[in-house]
Amino acid sequence: MKAIVIDQYGEKEVLQEREIALPIIQDDQVLLEIHATSINPIDWKLRAGYLKEMLPFEFPIILGWDAAGIIAEKGKNVSNFEVGDRVFSRPATTRQGTYAEYVAVEENLLAHMPSAMSFEDAAAIPLAGLTAWQCLVDFSGIKKDDKVLIHAGAGGVGTFAIQIAKSFGAYVATTASEKNMEFLKSLGADMVINYKEEEFSEILTDFDIVLDSMGGDIQSNSYKVLKPNGKLVSIAQPPSEEEAQRHQVDAGFVWLEPKGEQLQHLAHMYETGELKVVIGKSFDFNEKSLKEAHALSETHHARGKIVIQIKK
Repeated sequence: MKAIVIDQYGEKEVLQEREIALPIIQDDQVLLEIHATSINPIDWKLRAGYLKEMLPFEFPIILGWDAAGIIAEKGKNVSNFEVGDRVFSRPATTRQGTYAEYVAVEENLLAHMPSAMSFEDAAAIPLAGLTAWQCLVDFSGIKKDDKVLIHAGAGGVGTFAIQIAKSFGAYVATTASEKNMEFLKSLGADMVINYKEEEFSEILTDFDIVLDSMGGDIQSNSYKVLKPNGKLVSIAQPPSEEEAQRHQVDAGFVWLEPKGEQLQHLAHMYETGELKVVIGKSFDFNEKSLKEAHALSETHHARGKIVIQIKK
């Protein structure tokens, strides 16, 4: 099968197209023929070597942790999925990722795709959608009428987080550049702050939840908008315990746990129209396109998700 691999850490040039053997599945896995995958910041952060201590994989490494496709084969213990099913997944974090024509996936990490869902939309949801869900629902316990600040609302996690928060009946503020303000209002944001012209921490007060995807000073300033016992959840860097205690805030860092059950819930939200997928750009599956896709993701200014079409 065709795959894009890396044999060393480095710039986007280390991405190499190669023919490799098909994965061999275990009894609790399926062999998924991938029709689409997507790019997430973890991909290029791992490629550049920033995560080598957290994820000490041996080379060669196939990056990518989003997949949508058709089940080509199933293990003997797989009971809820059949060969031919259209499914999507955030597979386990291994060195056998989804920049490939096939991937092995555990049954409990799979979800059925609604009939109206395209492979491209399905590939855009898992990592970013589950991250948003676990930040807002699992960690923060979001509820109706909560006031929620979502940083970088136009990004992959941000676009899903806004919609998930609105589905719970929350009031949502978000930060963005001027060009994305109307777009984010169309997703349901109640207030969009132009971060180039306004300082969010001087405008917002008494918020219940902040989803921090930026870290640094933005994370530190986020405490100022929270009420006592509010929640600050970060996907950028672990918050300082001392800072959280000083502001009487419950702060934590979320590292995604793949869960097929939660992904099935997001599929239901898609089906009911509560969740729309925003694809900023789509690329073909080849070495040159993957390098371009990584370069776009590294700008931090991609709108929504970057999708790779593997099988057309």
